[in-house]
Amino acid sequence: MNAPVEASKEFKVGDAEGWRQPDVNETSLYNQWAAINRFHVGDSLRFKYNNDSVLVVYKGGYYHCNTSNPISGFNNGNTVINLDKPGPAYFISGTPDHCKNGQRLVVDVMSLHPISQTPPSIATPPQPYFPVSLSPSPSPLSAGVSVSVTLISVSIALLISLVTVVCCVP
Repeated sequence: MNAPVEASKEFKVGDAEGWRQPDVNETSLYNQWAAINRFHVGDSLRFKYNNDSVLVVYKGGYYHCNTSNPISGFNNGNTVINLDKPGPAYFISGTPDHCKNGQRLVVDVMSLHPISQTPPSIATPPQPYFPVSLSPSPSPLSAGVSVSVTLISVSIALLISLVTVVCCVP
């Protein structure tokens, strides 16, 4: 049986800023944006931009701003990309200078997580736990014998300790 999962969420990349070349003093704009969000499999990213593009790239393409071998590319100004597997996902601007100036994004996509189940109500009594193999309980006679033998063993040990102390103390 599959556990229910939380609803997917669409994130607008950069929030109100959208997908654009950052100014000189804000080159970490997209890293900061990604750090305050949590992305899960099933979520999506919406890139809103003008006169630009977005490329889905491999790790090397991200770090080197290499636009020559993207996984996929978009230039429609309103791109939605579904996050369909866990792990890092890399995005860059298709304009090399934009990427070098900070218009790139890496998000860490986490696995789906089930919605926590609510505890059972008080009206529903807990179900008893049964081990895999049920064995009959010991008969009252054998349980009594076990207790008697244990009490006798303890009594003998105490008696030996007492005799040793009385006998050997000067």
